[in-house]
Formats: sequence, C-alpha cells, structure tokens
Amino acid sequence: MAFTLILGGARSGKSRHAEGLVARHAAPWAYIATAEAWDGEMRDRIAQHQARRDARWATIGAPLDLEGALDQAGDRPALVDCLTLWLTNLMLGEHDVAAATIALEAALDRRAAPTVLVANEVGLGIVPENKLARAFRDQAGLLNQRLAARAATVHFVAAGLPLVMKGEA
Repeated sequence: MAFTLILGGARSGKSRHAEGLVARHAAPWAYIATAEAWDGEMRDRIAQHQARRDARWATIGAPLDLEGALDQAGDRPALVDCLTLWLTNLMLGEHDVAAATIALEAALDRRAAPTVLVANEVGLGIVPENKLARAFRDQAGLLNQRLAARAATVHFVAAGLPLVMKGEA
C-alpha cells in the first residue's frame, strides 16, 4: 500500500498531524518509535508523545530495525516517528545507511495497511560547522527525497499547519 510522508521542522506539529492521519483509520494502531532516551530532555519528549496516545496505540520500539517493526505492525495502520532519529541512530552506530534504507523500502512495499512516516526537514537552516553534522544533513535530505519520490502523499508542516506537497489531503 502507498504511504504518506510528513516533513517539517522541530516542534512544527508534524507528529500530531501524523497521529491524526493514522487515527482516520480503524484502531488498533501501531506507533513505531525510533527515539532512544539518552538523557532527561529526551525522556521528557518521549513522555509528551506517549501522553497523547491512548490504549488504541501499540508502541513498537525500533531505534534501528524499521523493517522488522513495520513487519511486526502487521495489518494495523502504522506511524513511524521519526526517520530523522532513526538515521541518527544508524549514523552514530556506523551502520550501513544505504542497506537500511533499502530494507525500509522493502518493508514499505510489503505493507497492506496505511503507513505514515515522519521526518525532519533539516536542510532549511545554516550550513553546519562540522563534518558529521554536514554529513547528517546531507543523508537526511537524500533520505527525504528518496521516500518523497515513492510516497503517495507528502505533507509539510509548519506552525502546526499542514501543506500538501504531493497527493491529497
């Protein structure tokens, strides 16, 4: 089944928008979480996201294995939040980003249920000052382009307002 890609900046409202899109389908839903709670601030962010979800959401932790998590979601509508943290985990762990992306695409191709992917658009700001940050920005941009080309629908969210860039609302 075709998937939807939601792009936006930090705190733009993209996760809330994505949750609303998934909730248009019959529950139960799968929330595939890629974040890892490395510090208190990240634990707080994760808790805020969890507080918005009720018992109709089943959380699947997937800091690296999105392919397995999407397969585990089965026939439930699924939300992946977020690809940018997943990419961070891959890069910091020195995993093969190209192979992981191919595996993600294969899992998306196998899905029959609605799927919504969330990613940050990180290329709108200044050029990062260090090599790792520039490599991350470049990889994130390439990943977003690759998935946007395959997505049936792409939304960009700014200030909580979605803009349909591709497909239908």
